[in-house]
Amino acid sequence: MEVQYINPFLEGTLHVVKTMAFIDARPGKPYIKKDNVAKGDITGIIGIVGSIRGSFALSFSEGSILRIVSNMLGEEIAELNGDIEDAVGELTNMVSGAARQRLEAIGISLTAALPTVVRGKDHSIVHVLGGPSIVIPFETDSGTFVADVCMRKDGG
Repeated sequence: MEVQYINPFLEGTLHVVKTMAFIDARPGKPYIKKDNVAKGDITGIIGIVGSIRGSFALSFSEGSILRIVSNMLGEEIAELNGDIEDAVGELTNMVSGAARQRLEAIGISLTAALPTVVRGKDHSIVHVLGGPSIVIPFETDSGTFVADVCMRKDGG
């Protein structure tokens, strides 16, 4: 997986979380993930196709997503509920859109499906291409989340 496919998702994640939730997330060191275990309590995943293809997931700890969505909505949300699920889907869609915009600037045109949201302890993320994926961990003052990217050039 080429870094030029990963960086737009890192940049898009930082941008969306900052502009939508007023949170400066701190990225950690990316690593290769070889299993399907989610690194959070709730995950949005979206399929992406074009000259490269794959999928992208955002997986949030309960603490991080409660703070992000509370900030987005301007009211305190205390538990994972339908509003949180909707917000995770929308955040996944927005980050995907921001990343696709950055990729289009370097000549890679992509479209995305609708995001799917899964929640629960120890749920799985299965990328459309199968593993492995690159995980970029993020820290916030309220908890952690990860961007999980599995993209490849067609035929590669």
